[in-house]
Amino acid sequence: MAGKEVPPAVHPPDRNVRGGWVWEEAQNPPKRFRGGEVEEQPRKLPKRKIVLLMAYSGKGYHGMQRNLGSSQFKTIEDDLVSALVRAGCIPENHGEDMRKMSFQRCARTDKGVSAAGQVVSLKVWLIDDLLDKINSHLPSHIRILGLKRVTGGFNSKNRCDARTYFYMLPTFAFAHKDRDVQDETYRLSAETLQQVNRLLACYEGTHNFHNFTSQKGPHEPSARRHVLEMHCEPPFEREGLEFAVIKVKGQSFMMHQIRKMVGLVVAIVKGYAPESVLERSWGEEKVDVPKAPGLGLVLERVHFETYNQRFGGDGLHEPLDWAQEEAKVTAFKEQHIYPTIISTERHERSMAQWLSTLPIHNFSTTALGASATAPGSGTQAPSPMDGSDQDMD
Repeated sequence: MAGKEVPPAVHPPDRNVRGGWVWEEAQNPPKRFRGGEVEEQPRKLPKRKIVLLMAYSGKGYHGMQRNLGSSQFKTIEDDLVSALVRAGCIPENHGEDMRKMSFQRCARTDKGVSAAGQVVSLKVWLIDDLLDKINSHLPSHIRILGLKRVTGGFNSKNRCDARTYFYMLPTFAFAHKDRDVQDETYRLSAETLQQVNRLLACYEGTHNFHNFTSQKGPHEPSARRHVLEMHCEPPFEREGLEFAVIKVKGQSFMMHQIRKMVGLVVAIVKGYAPESVLERSWGEEKVDVPKAPGLGLVLERVHFETYNQRFGGDGLHEPLDWAQEEAKVTAFKEQHIYPTIISTERHERSMAQWLSTLPIHNFSTTALGASATAPGSGTQAPSPMDGSDQDMD
């Protein structure tokens, strides 16, 4: 109709020319016209909030979270961000400043810790074959197993209701202290397994875990954590060595908390510490709780029950339960996580070496232990990074 400008036809972006894409900040960018013709504009692709289901073997990495400016400590996120940029789903400058893509992870797994069900949220360009393209730029021991669209304001850390970890260890860790520290002929009896589970069940509920991390005082509210369940599954044999898996589900965990929870139970079962130390560790006094090796710790699953109840059935968003990806998760554990734990334990003997330190461990309160957490003691506090309630084990 005369006097009215005809809007230009909308053409899909050329997905083969990433250099022509622009990160879209406005849904309806203004059109410019010269002499009645449309001015040539850079092609724009909308950004969308998604979550990625990740699995990785943590051996050789200094944890999950990226440490900009510290290139000597390689992390899982270093490899992930590089793959995202090379796949063409985020601009290069977003890799330099992850806040620009609203990046968040559910758990900051510690050095050497693996994951079978880590979830990260971020904004990306929804390019074709996104999952395959990201994986093509990742090493085989890091995989993206699933992808789902989520609400625009979704934050994987804040929306996570609970996290489930497992700790895989050789069962000779539970052998009495009178036996050889690495007796590979040892087999876990039903009676000892029952004792282990009775002790692990003591952790369930809300307790003050200030003795199970560093730089937390007994009166700090953030030291109180809620454990939903914790148990040890029946043992199994791999390559002539018997292993067991301890599973724990909680709302959130502090740095080293799970490893210390396992370490104290091992010390009690072996006969190095009385059961009373478990109850005492939740009190105000300082208890030096032993920390089991990081090798066997794995983030297995993160839970989004509240989000799923609100958005999972709204017809627009999928529930974040990852049921369809379960086979991929199991396969990754069998191919990359279990073999790494078994092989490393055989060659580096991390559990046996740690067990050899228990006879000289002091489970009593000491002035030295109390002063180590006092203000001004010179002990360096862990970096708060994303806040004290972030899962960090």
